Amino acid sequence: MPSSLRARLRSTLRARLRSTHRVRLRAVLTAVLTTAALLTLPSPAGAEQATATGEFEQQVLFKASQDPGYACFRIPAVVKTTEGTLLAFAEGRVLNCGDAADIDIVVKRSTDGGRTWGPLQVVNDGGGDTHGNPAPIVDRETGRILLAETYNKGRTDSSSCSVPCNRTPHLQYSDDDGLTWSQPRDLSDEILPANWNSWYATGPVHGIQLTRGRHAGRLVFGVNTETWDGSRVTANHAALITSDDGGDHWDIGATDSWPIADDGTFRQKPSETTLTERADGSVLVSGREQDGTDLGHRTQAVSRDGGDSFTGPFRDLPDLYAPQVQGSSLRLGDRILLACPGDPDRRRTMMIRSSYDGGRTWESVDRGTVVTTDWSGYSDMVRVDGDTVGLLYEGGAVDARDEIRFARFTEDWLTPRRGPDPTTADLAPGTERAAVLGGAQETDGVFGGALAFDGTDDAVRLPYQDRLPLGTKDFTASLWFRYTATTGEQPLLWMGGIGTLQPQVWLRGEPVSNRITGLITTRNGAAAPTSASVRTSGAYNDGQWHHLALRRGGGQLTLFVDGTTVSTADVPGSVSRNSPFGVHIGQRLDSRAYFTGAIDEVRLYDRALSDEELSATPSRNVTRDTVLWLPMDHVGKGH
Repeated sequence: MPSSLRARLRSTLRARLRSTHRVRLRAVLTAVLTTAALLTLPSPAGAEQATATGEFEQQVLFKASQDPGYACFRIPAVVKTTEGTLLAFAEGRVLNCGDAADIDIVVKRSTDGGRTWGPLQVVNDGGGDTHGNPAPIVDRETGRILLAETYNKGRTDSSSCSVPCNRTPHLQYSDDDGLTWSQPRDLSDEILPANWNSWYATGPVHGIQLTRGRHAGRLVFGVNTETWDGSRVTANHAALITSDDGGDHWDIGATDSWPIADDGTFRQKPSETTLTERADGSVLVSGREQDGTDLGHRTQAVSRDGGDSFTGPFRDLPDLYAPQVQGSSLRLGDRILLACPGDPDRRRTMMIRSSYDGGRTWESVDRGTVVTTDWSGYSDMVRVDGDTVGLLYEGGAVDARDEIRFARFTEDWLTPRRGPDPTTADLAPGTERAAVLGGAQETDGVFGGALAFDGTDDAVRLPYQDRLPLGTKDFTASLWFRYTATTGEQPLLWMGGIGTLQPQVWLRGEPVSNRITGLITTRNGAAAPTSASVRTSGAYNDGQWHHLALRRGGGQLTLFVDGTTVSTADVPGSVSRNSPFGVHIGQRLDSRAYFTGAIDEVRLYDRALSDEELSATPSRNVTRDTVLWLPMDHVGKGH
């Protein structure tokens, strides 16, 4: 069918869908277009083309240039029906890519496992308002596909919904495999209590139907909400919504609420939750964490009673690196998959990470499988058949909102499970051994041995422990380094987060600028992040060993190199808050720069050492204020 004709039909459809007969007309036009042989969606010029390797293939599914009538597509969700059809949902944003303008819920269907797709259908026309946050669930007992969604008054600009944002939950369903949809039903009386009177969001990701235990057959999806007291938002809530009668009636189940202090700070805001039924029938709830003081951008809770309650509050995962973004999960045999970007600062590098213990621990970014290094954002996953998984995700070469892609991959395409990494000792009290990554090798050091790094993938990473975050304390970081690099960023020690907004501490060589830099970024209450940095007047890249230290104390941030000092005013606040947290030697937190050279005797103290202590030969005694002590003199087997 010529694209011009398709465009005219699409325009006609949008006009008719705004009438009271839009559901019936939509079914008729869908049949006409499908019969006219719109079987495979072409990728627009310049877009990522569908590729196939036998284990991984990908195509652009939603994009403004190939789906006329929309400026942007966002918020993907996908399910497989009892007939084997894949339904890929998205928000079709009419005016712009903003979150609160004229937004429709749209869908495309595939009857061959996601290899080819039919035309775009409008499931719910916003008519100038925002109708979004699709959360589909398939009832395996009846074949009905239910679609939870959220409404708010639309704007004509690209701004977000004004606070308090009065949003209401609705529900539609399809009994003919997603071809036609019921009129929306307002669920406010059932699942919108009076104190959830500001933000409210269904999903956005597929819900689940439980298969085990006394609640087998129950339908469950997640919501996140806020409470407004007339002057400010006072609480955040994450909850599970359940139905035991196929979606005719819904109840509020497990709920976790977090208060917001008068100054605007709070510990957590679990949101955009994705649900997975574990092998034992319990439900793992993984969510985005947004701006709470706890460390991490991912948070989790568990329900063992079918979604009626949580076993405990949501718990942040500091060392699961991700930006602030929605993610999706799916159980595949004995592993649970998590899809979300792996860059801890920005929405890029879509990655699949696995848990082999029901979500208690997750693969680190160096063990995950990269789907794309492009910008990437929201996602959802579906079991296509056997060990084949479908991933529907936002991606783009310029912006994560450029398009929505559908990728198919098999389990054996995923990076094989790796055994323990080699390790090196951490002699601080109560510590675990640090992982040696990439093949860093032993070399001669200042005090016996040291470790040499190749600048490609060598690093030392400490496992997360509660003792490592320094918070608001004074501290001293000390190490020896040797390098000759004249280009690139040369990270020596990195602690905390990354980027301009995340609390952190780091030391690095900057040979192009002929300097060594030490930096801290802090958060203090609800104030914006503040940074302070100190720099030397030389790069010290002469191939000789040099001693480097960064000290916070007495209102000063001071950098020492071989006895030479540079100071600046300290900035108050915590150097470990709000963000993912890692401790890396020879590597940036986002793995975008590696050190080329050798590092020896890395130490960190949670107090400010005196000038005399820093100039003395390091003691071999372990003290109570020693946070970490890496002699860096031996690489041993993992454990």
